[in-house]
Amino acid sequence: MKLKFIIVHTFVLMLAVLYPFFAAAETTEPKRITDEAQLSYVDSQGNTRLSSLLIVNTLKYTPVDYLIATWNIEALKASSEGESTAERYTTLLRLDYLIRSRMYSFADVSWLQDEFAKIDHRYYFGAGIGYKILAGPKHMLNTEAGINYTMDTYTNHTDSDYMGGRIFGKYTYNITPTNKFEQAVEYLHDFDNSENFNVNSDTSLSAALNSMLSLKTSYKVKYDNEPVGGAKYTDRVLALSLVVNVL
Repeated sequence: MKLKFIIVHTFVLMLAVLYPFFAAAETTEPKRITDEAQLSYVDSQGNTRLSSLLIVNTLKYTPVDYLIATWNIEALKASSEGESTAERYTTLLRLDYLIRSRMYSFADVSWLQDEFAKIDHRYYFGAGIGYKILAGPKHMLNTEAGINYTMDTYTNHTDSDYMGGRIFGKYTYNITPTNKFEQAVEYLHDFDNSENFNVNSDTSLSAALNSMLSLKTSYKVKYDNEPVGGAKYTDRVLALSLVVNVL
C-alpha cells in the first residue's frame, strides 16, 4: 500500500481510538485538543468534464499553555476529461514553544509527494523563531524566520539535498466573531543555489454556519523558481470548502 494511503488510514484509526476519551472529558476543563477537517469537491459535467477533491485535516494538542503540537495532512487530486491534472499529498508535524507572551520557537518535519511537479518524495526539517506583532482580538499578525534542511527525490530518478532559510508571515482579520480573513505568505531559499527558491501564498475567507460547521473560500499559489524536468513554475488552487470542527 502506498505511503499516502497509510498516512490517511493511520489518522482515521487514531481518531476512532481516541474519540471516546475526548468525548468523555469534563466540559469545564480547558480545551486541550482540536481537530479541523476541510473538504472541497467540484464535479463539472458537460462540454468540459472537470473534477477535483481537496482534503485537509489539522489536529492540535496543547498539553500545557506554553506548548502546542500540530499534525496537518493534505490531499489534492484533480482531473480533466478523465485524465489526472494534479495529485499532491503532504503531511506535517510541528511543535511550538511559547517563550514570552508574543515570542515563540518552533520545530517541524514534513513529507511531500507531487508527481506533477516532478517530486517523488520531499523530506523537510525546520526550526526557527516567531513573533506576534499584532495579538488581536481584531487583528493578528505573526512573523517567523528559521532555517531548514530539505531532501528531494525526483521522478526522473535524480535527487538533491540542501540547507535553506524560511521567512513567513500571516495576517488574520476577525471581521466578526464568526467571520475572518487570512493572508499567509512563505518564502523558502536554498543557501547553495540562490536561483532555487519557492514562494507560497494562501488567501482565505471563512464564515461560520454554527459552532461546528464553516464555509471557507481559499486561493493558494505555489511558485517554484527552478522547477524540475519542465514542470510549471506556478500551481494555483481555488477552493470552496466545508470546514468541520471534529473536536
